[in-house]
Amino acid sequence: MILSMSGTNTLEFEITNIEKSGFWLLADELEYFVGFTDFPGFKNATLNQILNVRRLDQNQFYWPDLDIDIDIASLESPEHYPLVYRQ
Repeated sequence: MILSMSGTNTLEFEITNIEKSGFWLLADELEYFVGFTDFPGFKNATLNQILNVRRLDQNQFYWPDLDIDIDIASLESPEHYPLVYRQ
């Protein structure tokens, strides 16, 4: 049997790797590094807190357990966002 329609891609984003210095966020086939130096609110977070992320819109991610939101533009062009996140 041949299907006439391809399936839809349900993977919008995911955390792909967590390291000592930060974690990797895959979104729309691009991967972004979220460093603990730039985003210290994640440094002492648990694995479950980092993995519990929601996509609010095309450009905004939110970690409800940590009350942290990140705009994808700040990950794409960090030089345009020189301020370090502070809690």
